Amino acid sequence: MSYEFDDEIEKIRERKLKEMMSTSSSGGGNVLHLNSRSFKEILKSESRPVLVDFWAEWCAPCRLLSPIFERLAEKYSDKVVFAKVNVDDCPDIAEEYGIMAIPTLILFTSGVEVERIVGLVPEKRIESLIKKYLT
Repeated sequence: MSYEFDDEIEKIRERKLKEMMSTSSSGGGNVLHLNSRSFKEILKSESRPVLVDFWAEWCAPCRLLSPIFERLAEKYSDKVVFAKVNVDDCPDIAEEYGIMAIPTLILFTSGVEVERIVGLVPEKRIESLIKKYLT
């Protein structure tokens, strides 16, 4: 009985994650926009690396990074999950991960931070980070 209940919970969780992924509000359909709850769910459930862009609307470097992030998402979305977290909307996540400057990109594997890039950097630098963790 417990086993059936666990299976049902897992099915519900998977369905909700698919819904979150299909209702992304980014310009490109390959970038998820996460809130505090969905952020934790993605990190717990995703087997692929997760690259998170911590940003804010008012941040000019963040706006310059956005098209780069979306291009890379289009190119690598089959191997890496690309997500954005607005630090103004999710200050709890920003505080938990010590985000002191934006944009900040954090790459997670198995829910654990493995690399961090702070500031606006060239596309090739981000792409080399991604390639480093592809299996």
